[in-house]
Amino acid sequence: MRKPSLYSSATKPSAAARPATEKTGVSASDPPISSSVAIAAPPARRWRRALASPRAPWWAMAVLALLMVGSLWVVFSQGQRKLTQADIDAAVLKTLETTTLPSAAAAAYENIAPSVVRVMAYSNKPKADKPVTGVTPHAKKPLSPKDKAAKGGKPAAPTPPDDDDDEDTQNGVGTGVVIVDKGLILTNLHVVQGADRIVVVFSDGMTSTASVTNVQPENDLAVLQAHKIPDDLVAATMRSTADLRPGDQVLAVGYPFGIGPSASAGIVSGLGRVFRSPESGQAMRNLIQFDAAANPGNSGGPLVTMDGEVVGIVTAILNPTPARTFIGIGFAVPIENAAQAAGMPPF
Repeated sequence: MRKPSLYSSATKPSAAARPATEKTGVSASDPPISSSVAIAAPPARRWRRALASPRAPWWAMAVLALLMVGSLWVVFSQGQRKLTQADIDAAVLKTLETTTLPSAAAAAYENIAPSVVRVMAYSNKPKADKPVTGVTPHAKKPLSPKDKAAKGGKPAAPTPPDDDDDEDTQNGVGTGVVIVDKGLILTNLHVVQGADRIVVVFSDGMTSTASVTNVQPENDLAVLQAHKIPDDLVAATMRSTADLRPGDQVLAVGYPFGIGPSASAGIVSGLGRVFRSPESGQAMRNLIQFDAAANPGNSGGPLVTMDGEVVGIVTAILNPTPARTFIGIGFAVPIENAAQAAGMPPF
């Protein structure tokens, strides 16, 4: 006789439990699962449900905050490591190896160049001193038109009259430096002395006439006022010589022999020097001695530091020979004296 089937005394699984059973992947052929057996949710899901619940325990929130703070500390401590001196030295060394730095003299020249001008002095030459047209020294008197006609030649055309009573003769060329952006220029007195007309050429090529507004003969200084100036004229920066010392690097900028603007670098050779002009016999005192190359035409130009700041006005060179060229000793008037010549207060 066939035995009856035996079933569990547990009640039939509810409809709500069946979807969970289906989601677990249990097939219909597997033995039935008792409803008394709980299906555990993944731990991460339990954490999310617990924290999302309005009745989340305080300690869970505290643990979460600690974990977040710890994570941020790790990230920032690894990304923002403190720099050491070795790191800085390595970075500087790499920069020096891979970058060509401009020289100090080049930087000084770039700063002062817009303020340097060329100064040309002209004098009026009387008409009587001009050579007569058609006549050369020791030449025979030219034939008159009547004489030329008598000899079979064509009458000569009459010479047009010369309307200019005077002719400008350039006495020389020097250098100046703009000290006020309204066109006030410092130069040497011997550059413009005796001139009937003064012309200055600015760094941008603009040309203007100028007039002398003040002189300081004891320091061979003259102050010029340009009649026309560029819109973007830059005045030089002047610096006291109180902290100037022998050995300091300096730059002389000007128009030696009319060539320029030219720059020459050297050092301060001495302070408080005395120079006596071989032409006038006048002694100038308290001069800056320097060894940056200077020649005729540099007169009136600026002597500047490696910052491009003016500490003196180049005024003379020492050369006991008739050549009058640079042999290593130049002199500049301290800028304090030059500022007084321009009517500006000393530093």
